[in-house]
Amino acid sequence: MTDMRRTILWVVFLMSLVLLWDAWGKHTGQPTLFGSLLRPAVTAKPATPSPAAVGLPSASGVPVATGTAPAAAAVPPAAPGVPAGERVTLTTDVVKATFDSQGGSLVRLELLAYRDDAAASQHVVLMDQSAQHLYTAQTGLITTQAGVTLPNHLTPMSVAPGERTLAAGAQELTLKFESAADDGRKLIKTYTLKRGEYTIGVRHEFVNQGSTPLAPQLYLQLARDGNIDGGPPSMLSPASTFTGPAMYNDASKYKKIEFKDIAKGGENHDKTGDSGWIAMVQHYFASAWLVTAAGPREFRTAKIGDNEYTIAMVLPLGEVAPGASKTLDATLFAGPQEETKIAALAPGLHLVKDYGWLRVLSEPLFWLLNKLHGFIGNWGWAIVALVVLLKIAFYWLNASAYKSMGKMKAVAPKVAELKERYKDKPQEMQAAMMKIYKEEKVNPLGGCLPIFVQMPFFIALYWVLLSSVEMRNAPWVGWITDLSVKDPWFILPVLMTLSSLFQVWLNPAPPDPVQAKMMWIMPLAFGVMFFFFPAGLVLYWLTNNILSIAQQWFINKQLGVLGK
Repeated sequence: MTDMRRTILWVVFLMSLVLLWDAWGKHTGQPTLFGSLLRPAVTAKPATPSPAAVGLPSASGVPVATGTAPAAAAVPPAAPGVPAGERVTLTTDVVKATFDSQGGSLVRLELLAYRDDAAASQHVVLMDQSAQHLYTAQTGLITTQAGVTLPNHLTPMSVAPGERTLAAGAQELTLKFESAADDGRKLIKTYTLKRGEYTIGVRHEFVNQGSTPLAPQLYLQLARDGNIDGGPPSMLSPASTFTGPAMYNDASKYKKIEFKDIAKGGENHDKTGDSGWIAMVQHYFASAWLVTAAGPREFRTAKIGDNEYTIAMVLPLGEVAPGASKTLDATLFAGPQEETKIAALAPGLHLVKDYGWLRVLSEPLFWLLNKLHGFIGNWGWAIVALVVLLKIAFYWLNASAYKSMGKMKAVAPKVAELKERYKDKPQEMQAAMMKIYKEEKVNPLGGCLPIFVQMPFFIALYWVLLSSVEMRNAPWVGWITDLSVKDPWFILPVLMTLSSLFQVWLNPAPPDPVQAKMMWIMPLAFGVMFFFFPAGLVLYWLTNNILSIAQQWFINKQLGVLGK
C-alpha cells in the first residue's frame, strides 16, 4: 500500500510539472502541450469581401413542401468587387448593431453591458467585419432552378427610413431592407430589436412578381474566422472552452464542430433534419440562428477562405406561384451565454455553454450557485457559500480521510524507526510496517479515496466558474472587481499557496525524504499556476483550503497529533 501511495503522489507531482510547463509555454508565446500557437490574424482584406471570401451557399436537395427533391445546383455568385453598401446602426439599451445594405447582413455587434478585457473603456465587440476579424450573420435565397438567381447576402438592398436609437419608453426598433424586383423576384428582410434582449427577430418575405412559379430556399448563415479570443486552447487557459461552429437537432442533439475538421473536410454532423439550429460559439458568448417551427432543413459547414469558415442552415420555402409571396420568421441570438435565459429560447441552446465532460455535475452546481446568488446578491460570496455547502455535504467523508491522515501522523515516528532498523531488509520492513498499520487500525490509502470521490465535483465546479459569463465584470470585495480575470494584486493566489503549505504541515510526513520534499514542492508548483487563474477560481480553491484546514485541525486536535 505504501508503494501505491508513493506512485499516486509521483503521478500528481509529475502532472503538476506538465501543467506548469504548459502554462509557461502559453505565457511566453511558445507552443503548448495541449494546444497550438495562436492562429494568425486574418489577412488584411478590403472592407467588402469578394463572394468567394464570404461563402454563398449552393442550393441543396432539401425537399420542398410538395415533397419533391430537386437535384442540387450551384448558384452563380454575384460579380466580385461589388461596392460596400450603406451601413446602418441600431442602438438599444444592450446592443449596438450595424447592418450592411449589401445583402442586409449584420456585420458588427457591440454588447453594451460587457467591457472588453483588453480595454476596459470599450465594450465587447462580438461580431465584426474588418481587416482584423470576420464574424457576420448572413441570410439570403438560393434555388436549384437552372438560370434563376435570387436575392442573397451579396445583393444590394434599399433601406427603409425609421428610428435608429431606442427611445425612452419604446420597446423595440425595426429595420427593413428590400431588394430591387429584378426579374420580378424581391426579398424583403425586416429586423426587430427589443429592449433588454439579445435576440433579433428576422422576417424574410419573398415576393414572386414574375410569370413562372419559383421554389426558393432560405439560408441562415454565420461566417467567422478561426481565431480564438484570448489564445489557443489550453488546460490552464479560460479559452480552453470550445470555440467554433455547433448545431443541434432532435435526432443527434448537440454537436460541436472543430474548425480544423471543416478545413480537412472531415466534419461529422447530421446534414439534414426536421428541427434544430446552428450556432457559433466562443468563451462566454455565442450566436445562433433559430427556427423553432418543425420542418425540413439542411445543415452545412464550409471553409470559404484562409482561416475563414461558415455554418449554415438551409430551409425550403416551398413553391411560390406568380403574384404570390412566402414568409419565414427566424430568430438571431447574439449575446452572452446566460444559461437560464438561453435555455428558454430553443431546445438544447443552453448546451453552447461549455462545461467539458462533467456537464451532468456542472449543471446542478450552476443551478445551486445561481440560487445562492439570487439570495446573497454577490457572485463572490455565492462561490464561498457553495463551497461551504459542498464541504458540509462531504463532511463525514472528509472526516474519515483526516482521521486516517491523523493516525498516519501519529504512527509516523514508529514507521521512521522501522525504516532505520530494516533499511537493508525491505521485505521485513514492509511486513513490520503492515503489522503496525494493522495494530493501530491505520489504512495508508484512507486519506486518498475520499479525495478521489470528491474530485469530480470540484472539477465540475471549476468548469462552472470558468464558463459562466455571470462571473465577467462581477466584483467581490475591495480590489477584486472582476471574478473572471486574475487577481491584480495576487493576494488570493498568495493566500491559497500559504494555505496549501499549511495543509502539508498538518498532514503526516512521508517516511521517504524524497516524498517529504515533494509534498512541500507541490503546493508551490500549483501556487505559480494559480497566479494566472481567474480570481473566482482562486477564491473557490482558497475557501476549500480554509475549510479543509479547519476540519483537519479539529480532528488532529482530537487525536492528539497536532504539531507532531
